[in-house]
Parts: sequence; C-alpha cells; structure tokens
Amino acid sequence: MIPANLERAVYGMYATHALRVADRHGVFEHLTRHGGDSAEKIAAALAVDEDTLERLLLVLSSFGVLDAEDGRYALAADVRPYVDREDPRYLMGFVGHLVDDTADRFGRLDGYLRAGKAETDRDAPAPFESLYRDDESVGRFLDAMWGLSHHVSHELAALAELGDSRRLIDVGGASGPFSVAALRAHPLLRSTVFDLPQVGPHLAARAVEHGLDDRLDFTAGDFFRDPLPAGDCFAFGYILSDWDDETCAALLRKAHEACLPGGRVLIMERLFDDDRGGPLATAVMNLSMHVETEGRHRTAAEYLELLRRAGFADGTVRRSGGDKHLIIGRRTGSEAGR
Repeated sequence: MIPANLERAVYGMYATHALRVADRHGVFEHLTRHGGDSAEKIAAALAVDEDTLERLLLVLSSFGVLDAEDGRYALAADVRPYVDREDPRYLMGFVGHLVDDTADRFGRLDGYLRAGKAETDRDAPAPFESLYRDDESVGRFLDAMWGLSHHVSHELAALAELGDSRRLIDVGGASGPFSVAALRAHPLLRSTVFDLPQVGPHLAARAVEHGLDDRLDFTAGDFFRDPLPAGDCFAFGYILSDWDDETCAALLRKAHEACLPGGRVLIMERLFDDDRGGPLATAVMNLSMHVETEGRHRTAAEYLELLRRAGFADGTVRRSGGDKHLIIGRRTGSEAGR
C-alpha cells in the first residue's frame, strides 16, 4: 500500500485539474446555492455529461474537497469560502493560473537540474513578458493575485498600523489588493500603485469597483529603470520573492531614496520557517518562483538583512493568521526624500 502522504503527492495533479474543471463549469457555484445534490441533478442543471461529472466528484470527495453521502455531494464546510465566487477568499482564480500558465513551465525543471536555470532560460522571454503577453493574460494573472492576497491584505493592513501615513506607494501593486484594504481601513490615506502600463486599466476598474477612485491612482513605470514616486510608506506585496537578493536590495534602496524621513517600507511575503522545513505552501511556491520568475522565498531573517542593506532601520516581523506575513523597516534621517 502506498503511504498516504506519497499517494496524495502522486495523484495531486488530478485534484488540481478536477478543481479547475469543476469551477469552470459551475459545479461549485451550484453546490454553494443548493447545499448538496446528486451527480444526476447537478449534471442536468449544468447541462454537462453525467458520467464525466461523477468521476470528477469522486476525485474531489476522495481528496476531502466534497462530502459524499447516499449519492449526494456537498462542499466540505472549510472548503466553501475558497470556491465561492462571492467570497473574498475565492481561490479558483489562482488554481486557473496554475493549470493554464504554470503547469507548462514545469517541464523546464529537467533542464534546470542538468544545466542550471540561467543557461536553460538563456533564450526564454523575461518572466513578465510571458505573464503580460496580452491583455487576457494580464487579466488572468491579476485576478489570480487578487484572489491570493486581497483577503489577507485586510489583516496585514491592520498589522502595518498606517494611521500616521498619508501617501502609500504600492510598488508592483497589480490591481491593488493591498491598497484597497489599506484605504478602506484609513480614510485619510491615499495610495499610488506603481506598475507596468498594462496594469493601469485593471487598477482603475478595481478602484471604481470599491469606490476608491478618488484616493487610489496609478503611475505607470518600470521599477528597474524609473525612480519611484515619493511617499511616506512603500509596500512590496509579493514582489521581492520574484527576484534575487541583489535585485531586491536595489529595489529597497530605491524605496529608501524616495521615502520621506520617518516613513516606512512594508514587505509582505510568505516566509520559510527559520530551518526552512516549511510551511508546505511556501516550499511549493518557492519551486514555482523558480520556474515562473527569477526569485525565491526567504526566511524572516533574510528579509531583515535585505532591509538593513538598503538603509532601513528597526526591522520588525509581524505574523498574520494566514500564510503571508509582514516585515517592516523604518526610514531614519532628516534629509528630504526624493
């Protein structure tokens, strides 16, 4: 008998694809509305093939995503928020990104093992050239990132204690999950998302959706080539894990130059345990960073050292109740910011 932990690892790809297909065809939406149903009734309601549907449902129930009893399938109670499109914790946008964009790149791991990433990817497009290849891809990626980060952003914004901040610069802030959370918590705060031009229309739509278009704006730019706008708080939400240490230190130095004296920088990231033994999601996404970007995940101590190198002081770590946490650095000195 295969050990249970190995069995789940071997067959995990089937569960991921089953999640994606079930979500696309409205299975989770049906179960959210109706509480539970038989494969026959779900298939009839959604106009899908019953045999294929039941095979998907059996996989999902075997993985504990669904509860199955007397031929009826229902969402497991702890799963429901993450598959409900109306819940801010909805995760299926990220699952779609994994299936549609990430999975094909894992074939490169063989080359990475033989020759290293730099040599294998020598002629490959830069990471965000691929992710931002057209507006559909941009939208899909931004939706995935929103689903992964908006819910926890409310907790992180509270941990950041932004009551004395007035201008947040959300570096690489995408469609604004952290900015939206911070602005909702602090009515006197204004935020500028600084990101590539392709992101602009998506940020504008989110700002209108959340009634924040008067306090949430966008500045197009490339943070490798362009100076950052001035502000008293700089946020790097899941940005530094895309890049190597030298690049991260350079980006943080740019933030230090643009930050007003007494201001701060916020790093929001998954964190490895000190011994790098977990958590599972961080270890998995660390591998994903290898195939999708040029970065990696780090321990809290490694981020504190990057802040020190960039000139920020009083580095502190504040952990959320989820899998993404906050590291804060302070800008000291009296000279004017850029």
